[in-house]
Amino acid sequence: MKITDTIKYVGVNDHQVDLFEGQYAVPNGMAYNSYVILDDKVAVMDTVDANFKHEWLDNLEQALGGRKPDYLIVQHMEPDHAANVANFLEVYPGTTVVANAKTFVMIKNFFGLDLEGQKLEVENGSTLSLGNHNLTFVFAPMVHWPEVMVTYDSTDKVLFSADGFGKFGALDVEENWDDEARRYFIGIVGKYGAQVQRLLKVAATLDIQIICPLHGPVLTENLGHYISLYDTWSSYTPEEEGIVVVYTSVYGHTKEAVNQFVEKLKSKGCPKVVVYDLARDDMSQALSDAFRYSKLVLATTTYNAGIYPFMNDFITRLAEHNFQNRTVGLIENGSWAPLAAKVMKNMLSECKKINWLDTTVKIMSAVNQENRDQMEAMASELCKEYIAKNDELANKNDMTALFRIGYGLYVVTSNDGKKDNGLIVNTVTQLTDSPFRVAVNINKTNYSHHVIKQTGVMNVNCLSVEAPFSVFEQFGFQSGRSVDKFAGQKVNRSDNGLIFLDKYINAFMSLKVEQYVDLGTHGMFICSVTEARVVSDQETMSYTYYQKNVKPKPETEGKKGFVCKVCGYIYEGDELPEDYICPLCKHGAVDFEPIG
Repeated sequence: MKITDTIKYVGVNDHQVDLFEGQYAVPNGMAYNSYVILDDKVAVMDTVDANFKHEWLDNLEQALGGRKPDYLIVQHMEPDHAANVANFLEVYPGTTVVANAKTFVMIKNFFGLDLEGQKLEVENGSTLSLGNHNLTFVFAPMVHWPEVMVTYDSTDKVLFSADGFGKFGALDVEENWDDEARRYFIGIVGKYGAQVQRLLKVAATLDIQIICPLHGPVLTENLGHYISLYDTWSSYTPEEEGIVVVYTSVYGHTKEAVNQFVEKLKSKGCPKVVVYDLARDDMSQALSDAFRYSKLVLATTTYNAGIYPFMNDFITRLAEHNFQNRTVGLIENGSWAPLAAKVMKNMLSECKKINWLDTTVKIMSAVNQENRDQMEAMASELCKEYIAKNDELANKNDMTALFRIGYGLYVVTSNDGKKDNGLIVNTVTQLTDSPFRVAVNINKTNYSHHVIKQTGVMNVNCLSVEAPFSVFEQFGFQSGRSVDKFAGQKVNRSDNGLIFLDKYINAFMSLKVEQYVDLGTHGMFICSVTEARVVSDQETMSYTYYQKNVKPKPETEGKKGFVCKVCGYIYEGDELPEDYICPLCKHGAVDFEPIG
């Protein structure tokens, strides 16, 4: 297979394997990838599994076309990639092995080879010229072994990514990349999200046009999609809204409870419900979906004063793979001394940022009316935000939404007749409650001020503490006059036709302008409330919380001048002009403070 004019694929497909690493079902086999770079010097990138020694050496010989390799670059010592290092050196004894210090220790441990006089030990950031191709080696420890490194070819702009961006499945089978790459990532690499995040930061500085992993297809198009998924998976951010329900059942009563519960979830607007019987379904797929979706419900029986073995195995895997940043609910069953909920919660006690539901369903043998009421309450907790986004199910007159107003941060959305717009504001005030009146102050320099004066309508989205800095960049650091702030994003619309944010809010209000007050630099819009929905129970993002926990700390060391308290922009100089406007967030001099 041709990757570029000078890079060839020499890997193999394995349709003999049924369980990868002895535990992951791979009905479509596996690919073990290896590559050759043909230049003034010839470099072979990794070997393959031991069972494919001859097929790989034949592929290699054909690609070499009579030439001899100068280098064997070993990026990862796991046997499915490095098993043929010694066999390769028997066929090509004059080859120099390129690896890092940890790898050479493992080569000696695996094969008894010390390779004195035949090795090139590289450091992080070391380079190697093959003639036209220039290779840079980037260490990636614990992605997912300690010796792993990746290699960047700056000539053809290729990243040889080791196990990164790999997937289950042989290359001669067509299947969805996302699903099998997700299952692969969560199962194989998932524990090491922080290490993957560090590697992604390095990758972001490189011009990458092709990704050549050690498993799965070579990636040549839409690389942003794959990199974005890796960022999501490795940061433990839910990829999609939905609820995964996993259960075990001995005599069918827990299964019946799950069936009733799932119907309640569907009736409350849940966008996706996925159910797994852990005794029968693929455990790795259940694990993958637990990381894919935002919410998880665990349902099992008390068993020998603990929990049923399949559930015990599943929760152990969750914890081992760094499960975090999810909402979790518990359903337990016990005929005389139910302990399952306590055991399950304790098993996940070390997991970070778990939002436990207030409701736990406690079944004493068979489902009764009390249990159905508990399931109704749990489903309502889980689906609160889905109900609020659903035009048919939402309570559109929930004026408790106004209780979310404080000295917080909000996204005001509007529409100029051609496109939607949004901006960050921090001055929203409830004026009266009979009738409900709200005041919103907006700087006259903002495009939204002009739009709202023309249209007389807006939505105020109450940001929750979940909102990342990217939300403030999106709505605060660019003008809606020149950019479409909602391009490519999922949108929801209230009855007035305006957008309300799909995530990172706990409530929104639709407002109709009743009066306008000119405040000089700002305009005050005094509005009536035409619609109000509560989306979640998350706390409202306060200005103080934003400053302490969301806004990146500016790098002021060694600098003299003033720093913007809103976005962190640094103005270097002895004096800050009184009329200075921050070029990033457009706030004035009053929002700057001296460095130091």
